[in-house]
Amino acid sequence: MKIKSIMLFAASGMLLASCGLYNKYERPEVNTQGLVRDTQSLTDTLAVNDTTSFGNMPWRSVFTDPQLQTLIQQGLDNNVDLLNAALSVKMIEAQLACAKLAFLPSVALSPQGTLASFDGAKTSKTYQLPIAASWSVDLFGNLLSVKRNAQMQLLQAKDYQLAVKTNIISGIANLYYTLLMLDRQKEILEEMSGLTKETWDMMALQMKYGRARSTSVQSAEASYYSVQSQLVDMKRQIREVENSLSLLLAQPGQTISRGKLYEQSLPGEFSTGIALQLLNNRPDVHAAEMSLASCYHNVQTARSRFYPSINITGAGTFTNSAGNAIINPGKWLLSAVGSLTQPIFANGQLVAGLKVAKAQQQQALNNWQNAIYKAGTEVSNALVSYNSYDERSRLEQKQTELYRQNVEDTRQLYKSSGTSYLEVISAQANLLNAEITKVSDDFYKMQAVVSLYTALGGGRE
Repeated sequence: MKIKSIMLFAASGMLLASCGLYNKYERPEVNTQGLVRDTQSLTDTLAVNDTTSFGNMPWRSVFTDPQLQTLIQQGLDNNVDLLNAALSVKMIEAQLACAKLAFLPSVALSPQGTLASFDGAKTSKTYQLPIAASWSVDLFGNLLSVKRNAQMQLLQAKDYQLAVKTNIISGIANLYYTLLMLDRQKEILEEMSGLTKETWDMMALQMKYGRARSTSVQSAEASYYSVQSQLVDMKRQIREVENSLSLLLAQPGQTISRGKLYEQSLPGEFSTGIALQLLNNRPDVHAAEMSLASCYHNVQTARSRFYPSINITGAGTFTNSAGNAIINPGKWLLSAVGSLTQPIFANGQLVAGLKVAKAQQQQALNNWQNAIYKAGTEVSNALVSYNSYDERSRLEQKQTELYRQNVEDTRQLYKSSGTSYLEVISAQANLLNAEITKVSDDFYKMQAVVSLYTALGGGRE
């Protein structure tokens, strides 16, 4: 009889193993071929020789401006979204602890006391101190799948927390650099305001001595007012960006202490690492995989519902009441019950539940693959943006130097009646546009560094 029991349990174990009820999640194959495009190669695929990744650098090593570091730390300490993400992790940790405790018996104590008297007879006193325990035997992995599902949800919540942290770091950095760009453009406009005022005064003096017409003075004055109008708009933009940055820092809108654009030093050489690193480095990509793992365990849970549920219940009552007799002192009354419930017909709910769980698992796989492609696209876009704006900035530097010389030359020629006032105003307008564009492209280049750092899963301490 003992040998038969052992064989029966062994056969049951083999059956369960074949059903896969106790299998752990394993990463399926996904397509990462040519995930990041090369910015120069015609083959489109970035050849990676260095397995390290720019995204693994601590954020303080990337953003070295002390004032920016202070702002980022303030945002990480106070930002509402990040604080709520941390609370979400705590909530799921509590749910996971509950799932683990489901393997233990549940115990309940409900003491009772009764006073009874019939037709004026002597009052009888009875009491009961019942203790009941119930245990679900997880023979078919139902509770195990629920626990593993909670573990995957916890990892997913931690990924979300890291994603929020990364977005806060990149958001603060981008707004900070935007302020530096606007500050520099404001300085350029103030310099140009002085230059256009000098031109206006010069033409007014020329008209006084009959060397210029009123139209030239009018055009110079209009050019001055145009620069003044841009200055007003620039001040508005600065105030709005300061308010947006203050919101990220969880503080009322206020002036932001900051450095200068030309003082910034960001990395200029980047390593993307191998494509597979994006699967682990990017919190949103990893969260998508954890969602897939959670759906996998939901399928296991749906399968386990086709098998019997086994419950063992035990009860013990210390009481002085046994039927109609009063026993003093009390005695123990013990009982134990085992039950097995095998679902036979559940109105198609079990079959439908399994089909739904499998469909959700396929959806999660599709979403994970799409998240991988999205990550690769963001890395590719950041790389090509950096290279493009870096090249544009070098060309615009040469253009700006030429326009600055052109302004000086046309002003000198105008004084000697060697050129028209239109050339002077046109040269100043060209210089202003070139300088503003140069600053904008320098900012976009810095923004590309931030975007690449974020796209590679940066944001670690």
